[in-house]
Amino acid sequence: MKANIKYFGMIAEKIGKSEESVDLDEKNQSNLRSYFIQEYPFLNEIDYQIAVNQTLTEVIDTKSEFVEIALLPPFAGG
Repeated sequence: MKANIKYFGMIAEKIGKSEESVDLDEKNQSNLRSYFIQEYPFLNEIDYQIAVNQTLTEVIDTKSEFVEIALLPPFAGG
């Protein structure tokens, strides 16, 4: 499954890009956090959320035709 991944804030800065397209196999579709930690080990050390098609989740619904994944670092508020 082809997925468009968007990175934000300090995650984008550390990775060096704000988005990319990847092919995810079934195993990675059901465990996104493990996939991202394997690809970018520093993510194991920070708190972040994963959104799939603008919904906070760590699993892709395999019925979706279009998949957009966003990695969201903690946001500072004030």
